[in-house]
Amino acid sequence: QVQLVESGGGLVQAGGSLRLSCAASGRRFSSYVMGWFRQGPGKEREFVGGIRWSGPTTYYGDSMVGRFTISSDNAKNTVYLQMSSLKPEDTAVYYCAAGLYVSNWARNDEYDYWGQGTQVTVSS
Repeated sequence: QVQLVESGGGLVQAGGSLRLSCAASGRRFSSYVMGWFRQGPGKEREFVGGIRWSGPTTYYGDSMVGRFTISSDNAKNTVYLQMSSLKPEDTAVYYCAAGLYVSNWARNDEYDYWGQGTQVTVSS
């Protein structure tokens, strides 16, 4: 059974940093793309960035470049999202996702598995 479990969310002040983790289990993910998405209140789900385990190749949404960094620890089957210079508009539920045949990393319908999400709240 595939499981993606996010952790590390919480409340942080604007300008602060936070690191989210996504622990993957249930199959070999070496050929997968691991994506991070977020969904703020009243907003559509938005692509944050992604990483390919076998690369590692990374790709970020436009508004994340320079502030967010995605990395992976293959030995732990864990992907990380390091967020810095956080803004109130970064407040959202953050999800990780895994997809085997992903051509457009920003399309959430190309991912096969999703975690339950972790809440990030940035106060002003």
